[in-house]
Amino acid sequence: MIGIVDCGIGNIASVENALIRLGCDAERLTEPGKMHTYDRLVLPGVGSFQYAMGSMQDAGWVDAIHVYAASGRPVLGICLGMQLLFSRGLEHGDTAGLGLIPGEVRVLEPEPPCKLPHVGWNTVSLVREHPLFRRVRSHVDFYFVHSYQCVPRDEADIIARCDYGGSFVASVVRGNIAGMQFHPEKSQPAGLKILENFADWTPEC
Repeated sequence: MIGIVDCGIGNIASVENALIRLGCDAERLTEPGKMHTYDRLVLPGVGSFQYAMGSMQDAGWVDAIHVYAASGRPVLGICLGMQLLFSRGLEHGDTAGLGLIPGEVRVLEPEPPCKLPHVGWNTVSLVREHPLFRRVRSHVDFYFVHSYQCVPRDEADIIARCDYGGSFVASVVRGNIAGMQFHPEKSQPAGLKILENFADWTPEC
């Protein structure tokens, strides 16, 4: 069973509908205390890093996610959810993140004529092969909506990159923790294939 974290920071319906369309057992998770009952976890998110972390901390999600991640079960962060996996975010100040992937989240600084936010379809190029991208070819388009980028401390965590007036990280994996800056649930067949792969993924921790 896949638990989709519903703590008020993301469009849960689109992720839930995509997973159900794929035939996955998935449902919204609204109580941190029930997290341990799920086989894998999806953390969607849109909005501000600082606000999201404050809301999650106040509601008890942060400690619950740490315990869950330590169990070795798969975790997937999407868009802001990917950014929250990192050590710190620099949006509206310096805010501690979940710290599951070493690194920071800083504003995109694209070269002109590219402007923020980065919205729409863009090409993702694989840096290395990974089970989450099984049968997903490199140089295929995915759907993005963001103004900030993840900068991992260890480049070995990078799975894919994208270019928008300069290169930025599109996907990361560290052990059982994965992140997609794009929205797989809105990215048609290629994105749905990634979600399907996540449902079958057995991480090597």
